[in-house]
Amino acid sequence: MRDAVGGAQTLVVFGGGSEIALATARELVAHGTRTVVLAAREPDGLAEPAATLRDAGASRVECVAFDAQDVDGHPAAVARAFAAARADVDVVLVAFGVLGPAGRAQLDHEAVRDVFATNAVGGVSVTALAARMLLDQGHGTIVVLSSVAGERARAANYLYGASKAGLDAFAQGLGDDLHGSGVDVMVVRPGFVHTKMTAGLEPAPLSTTPELVAAAIAEGLRRGSPVVWAPAPLRWVMGVVRHLPRPLMRRLPR
Repeated sequence: MRDAVGGAQTLVVFGGGSEIALATARELVAHGTRTVVLAAREPDGLAEPAATLRDAGASRVECVAFDAQDVDGHPAAVARAFAAARADVDVVLVAFGVLGPAGRAQLDHEAVRDVFATNAVGGVSVTALAARMLLDQGHGTIVVLSSVAGERARAANYLYGASKAGLDAFAQGLGDDLHGSGVDVMVVRPGFVHTKMTAGLEPAPLSTTPELVAAAIAEGLRRGSPVVWAPAPLRWVMGVVRHLPRPLMRRLPR
């Protein structure tokens, strides 16, 4: 349950090895979260970040197995992660994703399959299952890590953008459906984030860091925001991009 001032006591993360996920966990622990469950493909590799969270003040940090592409295994994996919390779950963070290739390689069948299986199908699957679990307990917030790339697909990364657009639309609709139920959905739309996934790529304007995205997520949770932009000015930038004529969109840098 949330504490006396509304802070989340228990956090479950799907994609627990991602840099944004771990930065968010550290940020929430700094503000009073005491139980963290990190669900990831290789949970044994999370010993160091788990220790860091304990040193920062977490009472319990559990690491459990989870494969974003194993949709058939998701019901058991989500149930296992919730059970590892040993208490009601206040916040679920859905934070996994793959970038995929650029250029004409975006037409590669294996790339299309992997990007959509992870970002869209996997993300929607876990979000839906987590929503059902939170409805059963009567409260909680799902934080879905989307992307500004899903606002309007660009030639440079339309495969990634399209996959995130699907997850984003589902999360928005789910949030509207759950309004008044005690369960909230918060969609987070970062821009270019300096992580291992984007290493070697040319940073876009208004690029940011996992720590700044984490701070925006924590602030969004405190405010009860349905959508968080990271950084905030991207909301206005993407408002313009959404309405650019196609000829101008085609001239954007690739």
